[in-house]
Amino acid sequence: MTTPESMSTAATATPVITEPITDRATLIAAGGTAKQPAPEKKRSSRLADDRRFKIFCGSANKALCEEVCQFLGVPMGQTKLISFSDGEIHFQLLENVRGADVFLVQPTCAPVERHILELLIMIDALKRASAGRITVVIPYYGYARQDRKDRPRVAITSKLVADLLQTAGANRALLVDLHAAQIQGFFNIPVDHLFASPVLVGYFRDLNLPNLTVVSPDAGGVERARFFATKLGVPLAIVDKRRTDINVTEVMNVIGDVNGRTCIILDDIVDTAGTLTKTVDALLENGATDVYACASHAVLSGPAVERIKNSNLKELVVTNTIPLSEEAAAVDKIKVLSVAGLLGRAIESIHMETSVSTLFS
Repeated sequence: MTTPESMSTAATATPVITEPITDRATLIAAGGTAKQPAPEKKRSSRLADDRRFKIFCGSANKALCEEVCQFLGVPMGQTKLISFSDGEIHFQLLENVRGADVFLVQPTCAPVERHILELLIMIDALKRASAGRITVVIPYYGYARQDRKDRPRVAITSKLVADLLQTAGANRALLVDLHAAQIQGFFNIPVDHLFASPVLVGYFRDLNLPNLTVVSPDAGGVERARFFATKLGVPLAIVDKRRTDINVTEVMNVIGDVNGRTCIILDDIVDTAGTLTKTVDALLENGATDVYACASHAVLSGPAVERIKNSNLKELVVTNTIPLSEEAAAVDKIKVLSVAGLLGRAIESIHMETSVSTLFS
């Protein structure tokens, strides 16, 4: 019988970097896109000395996992992840995890199906290797936008993905800025839901922009935008949006005074950027002086990068939950902030059995 090892000539190796990355050029070459330095290394050596604490990652965002490991002062777990010539995934742990508290970092970004399947295979391997607890750290939760039956005969895929993760063997989930907070209820395991807003708020607070107003691009994001506006101590406006089809929107009108104001559009996902660019135009037509935008997840699919490049947007600020493409990373308007420190502190709190909610107090 042919074994995976004997097929090495037909397989494409995906090495996992085990040394912390400190050089920006090396970070980008390794698949990362963060334009900021890696967060400061954690002072405490508690985790570094804990042999039952381990972090592994898949191929979706190795640079972010390296930053998290550097923040915590621990090495990334060694693995072997290869693909056969037909695309079949083979994963092997290269170190003992028996009884360990394992954190598995993998956003389910494009190619979504491959990264989800890769995550499921890694969970299964950890379960069969007798890991004590498996926490999936999913900075971007794919399929989250299909969270309800909004038309006849459609699937609720965010629930399906939650079921798959639990069936594979995940014991806990750590997620960042879900498209809808109620997705936490689709899991029958503990879920810690982080928000990237502390990172984004800090950036805009340092900019000290004049006459600031936070804008929600639709009614569904009002709660998120209100929290953001409260943290900055500025007014809130809402754009009334009508969606005519998937990835197709029509901006109707602006609710709130934006005349002579600097506006920050806040959203969780920027996908094709159609909603974003139309919202920018609507705000400028209503008298806004400058328009910034920020989002947790830079999906940026299809014509998104070209639309942002040609828009009247002053700057789009995103986090590194998803690695940017080379095309997106080359756009000066797109600024990337790191959530590695946020994830690192949450992972430490989960392992040490302390409160995660203190990160947002």
